[in-house]
Amino acid sequence: MTKKARRRERILRALELDPSIRVSQLAEELGVSAETVRRDLAELDRTGRIRRTYGGAVRARTFEPALAERLKLHVAARERIARQAVEHLGDVDSLFIGGGATTLHFARALRATNRRLTVLTPAFSIATELSTNPLIQVMALPGIVEPKEGLVYGAETVKSIKQFRAPLAVMGASGVDAQGVSEALLNAAQVYSAMIEAADETLVLADASKFGHRALQQTTEWNRHVSLLCDTPPPASIAEAMTRSGAPIILA
Repeated sequence: MTKKARRRERILRALELDPSIRVSQLAEELGVSAETVRRDLAELDRTGRIRRTYGGAVRARTFEPALAERLKLHVAARERIARQAVEHLGDVDSLFIGGGATTLHFARALRATNRRLTVLTPAFSIATELSTNPLIQVMALPGIVEPKEGLVYGAETVKSIKQFRAPLAVMGASGVDAQGVSEALLNAAQVYSAMIEAADETLVLADASKFGHRALQQTTEWNRHVSLLCDTPPPASIAEAMTRSGAPIILA
């Protein structure tokens, strides 16, 4: 991670502790000029990670930055999660894969498989990645195109999902809390919920930045059929809730 990226992650952590922290406070804590902080805040605002206020900022909670921006974040953690997820597949011969940055890393890791698989996905980037392997049969789900996320949604998407049953759904998350997994994009959340319902088991891939956040719509609550694969142990409140519900935690 670059110095600039580390500084911006520190800004986001500071906003977690103080939702309306001022530029002058951030500059003092980071040991940089106020102008440097303003540039960082402008970039974080542009990518949707914060919402600017007079003299400072608050961390955005209602939506996520577009997929292209998220792919630049937490790369090492997501790649580690992706590799572990491929090993966790076992002998499944078909699966759903949801959209998102972490699931795209998973698709890139899965692309090297040497066995036959059938994958159903609403995400163009995942379908493109996996279709380069002739052993993987990819079904791109139908629906209305959401251009920033590069996926489809809508009644036709959900209807198509309901025609199938897969042993596993591999999903990302906007938020992971004690209640379950949530998604910031309403249209995507409806698709992901349908995929989870159509799968025997669900594997949620989430790096530590998702812990403790609740996005717009919950896609699943914790239960013994929903596992969390993460790069660091979740906070005690989440871990305890998962243990009570029988949901496994897998560390990458």
